Order: sequence, then C-alpha cells, then structure tokens
Amino acid sequence: MACFDVAIIGGGISGVGIAQYAAASGYSTLLIEKGEIGGQTSANSSKLIHGGLRYLETGQINLVRKSLLERRHLLNLAPSLVKAVPFYIPVYDNSQRSPWTIRAGLSMYALLSEFDPLGQFVSVPAVHWHRFKGLKLSGLKAVFQYWDAQTDDKLLTQAVARSAQALGAEVYAEAEFLELEHKREACELSFSHRGEIHKAEAKLVINAAGPWVNAVLSKVLPPLAGVELDWVQGAHVLLDIPAPDGILYLESCFDKRVIFVMPWYGQTLVGTTETELTSLDKPPQATESEINYLLGIYKHYFPLTSEIDELKALITQTFCGIRVLPKQNSQAFERPRDTLMKTSISHPRILSLYGGKLTTFRSTSAEVLEWIEKAIGKRQSIADVDKLTLS
Repeated sequence: MACFDVAIIGGGISGVGIAQYAAASGYSTLLIEKGEIGGQTSANSSKLIHGGLRYLETGQINLVRKSLLERRHLLNLAPSLVKAVPFYIPVYDNSQRSPWTIRAGLSMYALLSEFDPLGQFVSVPAVHWHRFKGLKLSGLKAVFQYWDAQTDDKLLTQAVARSAQALGAEVYAEAEFLELEHKREACELSFSHRGEIHKAEAKLVINAAGPWVNAVLSKVLPPLAGVELDWVQGAHVLLDIPAPDGILYLESCFDKRVIFVMPWYGQTLVGTTETELTSLDKPPQATESEINYLLGIYKHYFPLTSEIDELKALITQTFCGIRVLPKQNSQAFERPRDTLMKTSISHPRILSLYGGKLTTFRSTSAEVLEWIEKAIGKRQSIADVDKLTLS
C-alpha cells in the first residue's frame, strides 16, 4: 500500500493549490479527482481574479484585502494566464448606488489594495461615454473606471496541478474516490482508476470536493457528519457579439445584485446568477429563467440590441458553476464568501473545505498548510511557492 503524508480529494482550484503548497513544503502528496482536473466548478466561474468590490457592502473587508493581495501575487506569478482588465461602472439616475457611494467604495478599494497601481480609479468624462458601444446613455450620470483581472479559470487550475506534479505530487484524474477509514495513526482510502482499485494510506486527508464535500464525508468510516450547506448555481451566457473593450459592472434592473458583461475569446460573456439547488443529481444547466434574467439585464443596458428571442439565437454557450455557501436565511448574494475549514475531534486527520474563491486559492492553501504542519510537523521544503511561475 502506497503511503503519503497528505491525500487530497478534489482536483479543483482549491485541491490543486493545496497539493502545490504541500509538495513544495516537502510533504508526500496524493491528489484524486473524479473527472478532469479543473473540469467542474473551477472551469465555470466568472473568470475573474478580483478583490470583490461588492463584498465591501456586506462588511467583508478582510476578504477584500486578502483578495487584492492575492490578485497582485497571481498577476506576478501567472502573467500569461492572469491579465489586468479595466472595469467600468455606469451610474444612472435610477441606480440603487449613487455616484458618491461608488466613489466611496472605490476609494476604500484603493486603500485596501495598499497603493497597488491597480488600485487607482477615475471618473470617465462624459465626452468619452460614446466609446461604450451600444450602452444606454439616457439617464447616465457617471462612469467610473477601476482595475481588476481576468483569467481562464480551467487553464489556471491545470497549470497549478502541473506545478504540483513537478514538485512530486501524484495526481490521479478520472479517478473515483470509494472509501476512507479514519484510524488512530493514519487514514486508509481506496479509489478506482482506469479499471483498477488502488489503496493508499495518508497521515492526513483534505476533503476539497467542492459541492460534493458532504458526499465524500458520506463514505468515511466511522461515520462523520458534514456542515449544513446550500448549493448555489451561477449561470453564464456567451453571446456571439463582439467583445467589449473592458468589463462592465452593472446593477441588475430586477434586484439588488450586480452582473458582469465581459470579453471572452472575442465574444461577450454575461454572468452571473444565484439560484439555489436542491440536489446535484443532474449536471448543472442554465435554466430558462436564468437565461431570461441575464439577457433581460443585457437588453436593459444595451437597448439597441436584438429582442430577447433574437439574443437567445446568439447564445453560443451556457455554463454554470456551483458555489457552496453556509446554510442561512439570508439571500445568497449577501452571504460570506470566506472558506470554512472544518475538522472534528472524532476525526482529527480529516479537514473539509466549504466554499472558497478562485482568487484566494493560494491563501486558502497556506492556511491548510499551517494545519498540516501543526498536525504532523514540518518537512524540508523543496521550493518557494511565491517564486513558482505558472504558465
């Protein structure tokens, strides 16, 4: 039976990030992913590496500060994958957020970015508004421009996985986790890969299965209960419309949410929604109401575009990511986006991750690494993750 210091279940951005950090720190590491590396939630996000400007409204200041720091790191470490992009916020006479509110939020954003050059923002003069092709100008009071970044989320995840492998991590894709037995000295787990059953022993197990985190726990012996959670689907539509020059940050005309209109490989990407799901029995799929919601907002701000049915004919792709949020009575839009890390007195060798953001996967990995070090001691590091470029 192969023996490892750390076994990770789940090959999304959190799982591969932890694998990279653990392997770089000298731990023997195993990663198991049921499908393609980065093929589920980590391939279906809004493609943004951002500080989370809207999180300031719900007081998540530490998360914003952390995200802005991680944005800076990723721009430096993955220059071919993470690119700075201008964001534009148009403010209308009927907008819920006034120009003063937006300016105050951007000022706080700049302050939290610790004087990063990308923290700067400007008010775009009215004489330049015509360059936002098709954007509704009636009732427009102000346009603010600030900076964040965009990435190909799936390619970024796979780049981190390759880095982990180069550091010695054993990565199994298309491998199904079968069972885990938590014992006093280690955990024994089994998984199938290419028709064969593999068994392994690991001192620690990281459950980074994303939406399926509790499904993994259901295969643990002795039984281990998970945290109550909600699955929240975020749908996107890709339109065969020439890409905008930057990313538009738009208030929904239907509710308090915001959506983004973004360039994506030459076309226009619109997202996202927040629809609670009751099960994961079927692959996530954009619903008719989600498509109508996104196209309705797009049509509201770009009134010269086609009618909704004609816009639907321009859809080249739809995709959905599934967020994991702690179960609460509040709307999904208002809930915290921090990662919850859960262990148990009865199962001290298992750590489960709930939630998380693409932008902050490195800080999540660093926190998990601290837990690993406390649990089984430090090893001789073989690389500095802050100097490992991703491409």
